[in-house]
Amino acid sequence: MQFLKTADAGFESAFARIVRDRRESDTQVGRDVASMINEVRERGDAALAEYTARFDSHRLAEDDDWCIPLAACREAYDALDPDLRDALETAASRIRAYHEGQLPENRDYTDDIGMRLGARWNAVEAAGLYVPGGRASYPSSLLMNAIPAKVAGVERLVVTTPTPGGETNALVLAAAHIAGVDEIWRVGGAQAVAALAYGTDRIGKVDVIAGPGNAWVAEAKRQLYGVVGIDMVAGPSEILVIADGNNNPEWIAADLLSQAEHDPTSQSILITDSDALARQVEDAVDLALMKLATGKTAKASWDAHGLIVVVGSLDEAPALSDRLAAEHVELMVDEPQGLFDRMRHAGSVFLGRHGAGSG
Repeated sequence: MQFLKTADAGFESAFARIVRDRRESDTQVGRDVASMINEVRERGDAALAEYTARFDSHRLAEDDDWCIPLAACREAYDALDPDLRDALETAASRIRAYHEGQLPENRDYTDDIGMRLGARWNAVEAAGLYVPGGRASYPSSLLMNAIPAKVAGVERLVVTTPTPGGETNALVLAAAHIAGVDEIWRVGGAQAVAALAYGTDRIGKVDVIAGPGNAWVAEAKRQLYGVVGIDMVAGPSEILVIADGNNNPEWIAADLLSQAEHDPTSQSILITDSDALARQVEDAVDLALMKLATGKTAKASWDAHGLIVVVGSLDEAPALSDRLAAEHVELMVDEPQGLFDRMRHAGSVFLGRHGAGSG
């Protein structure tokens, strides 16, 4: 973890190096993914079975081994602790309401020279959703990707998710039930993206693929763009917390680690005008890492890519934030709107000390 102060003589060069280090996949990942895509395209289900046995230690033999029955998703939902079930339902309801407000409207009009113009919006017939299932599983990611597809009117929603050792995640299955997923396949990695793009004897191809994943998944989406539509080529996960001294350091540590636990290449950054808070957060992260179930991954990320920046004033923060262009930004200050108005480059921004969090 690096600790920088904007007042220090070497700050600019050190910060510029961090901005330039985008933690991109190396060329070997690209070559490996290209080979895997070709294998799936040429050999279909046979290649999927071999890769699943190799990477997930799970043998895909009978039909039940390939596809998770929708009844199992309903059973997982019914078996949830009531508080967890309520939390998922509440999240789903809010996600659905938000995206219903985003539905585009058709246009059909005649302009002043008599030309008829317009646009008609239709949902794709089939969408594929990649749901991580390796280092950690995130039912929130499934809800946030599946529900917009259903709101848009997608007829067939297909989920692929790795199940290491054949083990499924009850929360992910319950979320799939809530979202109304149509198919769930026990395959992951670049091979799953290739299967969705080209189709196999078992898995029908889709029109667009969305959802997060590791470097191999992101690279597969990049290489297959054009064969299939994609949401984006997402790089390693990032979080930037901008905070004044009136914050709970344990909360900030938890938010920083919420992204560090995703992958060793994830990046977690704190910008603060309080040297005392900076040191307290550093200590809180160290303590949390000893208790975190995903501590090994989170520690690797924090040690390699973690950063704390102490500024003379939080007025410096928006410019630094724009240079980082982080995926998630939290503004943990009393009046976040002023900082937010000066920011141009960020994925999602959470305003206030009790914002929605990075997810």
